[in-house]
Amino acid sequence: MNCPFCSFSDSKVIDSRPSDDRIKRRRECIKCHGRFTTYEIVEKPLLMVEKRDGSFQPFDRNKLIQGIYSAIKKRPVNIAQVSEIADYVENYFANKLCTVAESKEIGALVLNKLREIDPVSYIRFASVYEDFTDTESFVAVISELDKKKDSVSTEQES
Repeated sequence: MNCPFCSFSDSKVIDSRPSDDRIKRRRECIKCHGRFTTYEIVEKPLLMVEKRDGSFQPFDRNKLIQGIYSAIKKRPVNIAQVSEIADYVENYFANKLCTVAESKEIGALVLNKLREIDPVSYIRFASVYEDFTDTESFVAVISELDKKKDSVSTEQES
Protein backbone atom coordinates (compact mmCIF):
# COMPACT_ATOMS: atom_id res chain seq x y z
CA MET A 1 0.00 0.00 0.00
CA ASN A 2 1.53 3.27 -1.10
CA CYS A 3 1.14 6.36 1.08
CA PRO A 4 -1.46 8.70 -0.47
CA PHE A 5 0.64 11.73 0.62
CA CYS A 6 4.20 10.89 -0.42
CA SER A 7 3.75 7.57 -2.34
CA PHE A 8 6.22 5.77 -0.07
CA SER A 9 5.60 2.03 -0.22
CA ASP A 10 5.90 1.15 3.47
CA SER A 11 3.48 1.87 6.31
CA LYS A 12 2.66 0.45 9.71
CA VAL A 13 -0.73 -0.50 11.08
CA ILE A 14 -1.72 1.60 14.10
CA ASP A 15 -5.24 0.28 14.65
CA SER A 16 -7.28 -2.57 13.20
CA ARG A 17 -10.94 -3.36 13.79
CA PRO A 18 -13.76 -5.19 12.04
CA SER A 19 -16.34 -3.08 10.24
CA ASP A 20 -19.31 -4.88 8.60
CA ASP A 21 -17.88 -7.55 6.27
CA ARG A 22 -14.44 -5.96 6.13
CA ILE A 23 -11.52 -4.90 8.32
CA LYS A 24 -10.75 -1.23 8.83
CA ARG A 25 -7.04 -0.49 9.29
CA ARG A 26 -5.56 2.84 10.38
CA ARG A 27 -2.05 3.17 8.93
CA GLU A 28 0.89 5.54 9.31
CA CYS A 29 3.50 6.18 6.63
CA ILE A 30 7.01 5.38 7.86
CA LYS A 31 8.55 8.22 5.80
CA CYS A 32 6.21 11.25 6.17
CA HIS A 33 4.17 10.03 9.18
CA GLY A 34 0.92 10.80 7.37
CA ARG A 35 -2.04 8.74 8.56
CA PHE A 36 -4.65 7.11 6.35
CA THR A 37 -7.31 4.41 6.47
CA THR A 38 -7.55 1.25 4.39
CA TYR A 39 -10.26 -1.40 4.20
CA GLU A 40 -9.62 -5.08 3.74
CA ILE A 41 -12.32 -7.42 2.42
CA VAL A 42 -12.34 -11.13 1.77
CA GLU A 43 -12.69 -11.79 -1.91
CA LYS A 44 -14.85 -14.79 -2.64
CA PRO A 45 -14.49 -16.50 -6.00
CA LEU A 46 -17.43 -16.15 -8.38
CA LEU A 47 -19.57 -19.24 -7.98
CA MET A 48 -21.39 -20.48 -11.06
CA VAL A 49 -24.38 -22.79 -10.69
CA GLU A 50 -24.88 -25.61 -13.16
CA LYS A 51 -28.62 -26.05 -13.65
CA ARG A 52 -30.38 -29.34 -14.40
CA ASP A 53 -30.61 -28.46 -18.10
CA GLY A 54 -26.83 -28.01 -18.29
CA SER A 55 -26.87 -24.23 -18.42
CA PHE A 56 -24.82 -22.04 -16.07
CA GLN A 57 -25.70 -18.90 -14.14
CA PRO A 58 -24.00 -16.94 -11.35
CA PHE A 59 -24.90 -17.95 -7.80
CA ASP A 60 -27.53 -15.59 -6.43
CA ARG A 61 -27.85 -15.54 -2.65
CA ASN A 62 -31.16 -13.66 -2.86
CA LYS A 63 -32.64 -16.32 -5.14
CA LEU A 64 -31.61 -19.02 -2.67
CA ILE A 65 -33.14 -17.10 0.25
CA GLN A 66 -36.40 -16.60 -1.69
CA GLY A 67 -36.59 -20.34 -2.30
CA ILE A 68 -36.07 -21.05 1.38
CA TYR A 69 -38.66 -18.41 2.33
CA SER A 70 -41.29 -20.09 0.17
CA ALA A 71 -40.65 -23.34 2.07
CA ILE A 72 -40.78 -21.77 5.55
CA LYS A 73 -43.90 -19.66 5.05
CA LYS A 74 -46.00 -19.68 8.25
CA ARG A 75 -43.49 -21.97 9.97
CA PRO A 76 -41.45 -21.33 13.15
CA VAL A 77 -38.24 -20.54 11.26
CA ASN A 78 -36.74 -17.10 11.74
CA ILE A 79 -34.82 -14.80 9.42
CA ALA A 80 -31.53 -15.47 11.20
CA GLN A 81 -31.86 -19.20 10.53
CA VAL A 82 -32.51 -18.57 6.83
CA SER A 83 -29.49 -16.27 6.65
CA GLU A 84 -27.44 -18.93 8.44
CA ILE A 85 -28.40 -21.51 5.79
CA ALA A 86 -27.42 -19.14 2.96
CA ASP A 87 -24.11 -18.36 4.72
CA TYR A 88 -23.47 -22.08 5.16
CA VAL A 89 -24.01 -22.75 1.44
CA GLU A 90 -21.77 -19.85 0.38
CA ASN A 91 -19.02 -20.76 2.85
CA TYR A 92 -19.19 -24.45 1.93
CA PHE A 93 -18.22 -23.73 -1.67
CA ALA A 94 -15.81 -20.91 -0.80
CA ASN A 95 -13.92 -23.20 1.59
CA LYS A 96 -13.69 -25.85 -1.11
CA LEU A 97 -12.48 -23.13 -3.53
CA CYS A 98 -15.16 -24.26 -6.00
CA THR A 99 -16.12 -22.06 -8.88
CA VAL A 100 -18.89 -24.35 -10.19
CA ALA A 101 -21.61 -26.03 -8.14
CA GLU A 102 -24.46 -28.19 -9.29
CA SER A 103 -27.92 -26.95 -8.32
CA LYS A 104 -28.70 -30.37 -6.85
CA GLU A 105 -25.69 -30.07 -4.51
CA ILE A 106 -26.88 -26.65 -3.31
CA GLY A 107 -30.36 -28.07 -2.79
CA ALA A 108 -28.98 -31.01 -0.80
CA LEU A 109 -27.09 -28.66 1.52
CA VAL A 110 -30.25 -26.62 2.12
CA LEU A 111 -32.29 -29.78 2.72
CA ASN A 112 -29.82 -31.03 5.33
CA LYS A 113 -30.08 -27.76 7.24
CA LEU A 114 -33.89 -27.56 6.94
CA ARG A 115 -34.21 -31.15 8.19
CA GLU A 116 -32.50 -30.07 11.42
CA ILE A 117 -34.63 -26.94 11.81
CA ASP A 118 -38.20 -27.82 10.74
CA PRO A 119 -39.53 -31.04 9.15
CA VAL A 120 -42.47 -29.34 7.40
CA SER A 121 -40.20 -26.77 5.76
CA TYR A 122 -37.90 -29.62 4.78
CA ILE A 123 -40.77 -31.43 3.02
CA ARG A 124 -41.92 -28.24 1.29
CA PHE A 125 -38.42 -27.49 -0.01
CA ALA A 126 -37.91 -31.12 -1.01
CA SER A 127 -41.14 -31.13 -3.00
CA VAL A 128 -39.80 -28.38 -5.25
CA TYR A 129 -36.16 -29.45 -5.20
CA GLU A 130 -36.91 -33.12 -5.91
CA ASP A 131 -39.69 -32.14 -8.37
CA PHE A 132 -42.29 -34.50 -6.90
CA THR A 133 -44.81 -35.64 -9.48
CA ASP A 134 -47.00 -37.94 -7.37
CA THR A 135 -48.15 -38.59 -3.82
CA GLU A 136 -45.87 -41.60 -3.42
CA SER A 137 -42.87 -39.26 -3.53
CA PHE A 138 -44.30 -37.23 -0.65
CA VAL A 139 -45.05 -40.36 1.36
CA ALA A 140 -41.52 -41.66 0.81
CA VAL A 141 -39.93 -38.45 2.11
CA ILE A 142 -42.25 -38.27 5.10
CA SER A 143 -41.62 -41.92 6.03
CA GLU A 144 -37.87 -41.30 5.70
CA LEU A 145 -38.20 -38.41 8.16
CA ASP A 146 -40.20 -40.60 10.56
CA LYS A 147 -37.57 -43.35 10.40
CA LYS A 148 -34.77 -40.88 11.20
CA LYS A 149 -36.85 -39.38 14.01
CA ASP A 150 -37.51 -42.85 15.48
CA SER A 151 -33.85 -43.86 15.24
CA VAL A 152 -32.77 -40.64 17.01
CA SER A 153 -35.30 -41.15 19.81
CA THR A 154 -34.25 -44.79 20.37
CA GLU A 155 -30.58 -43.74 20.48
CA GLN A 156 -31.36 -41.10 23.11
CA GLU A 157 -33.26 -43.63 25.23
CA SER A 158 -30.27 -46.02 25.27
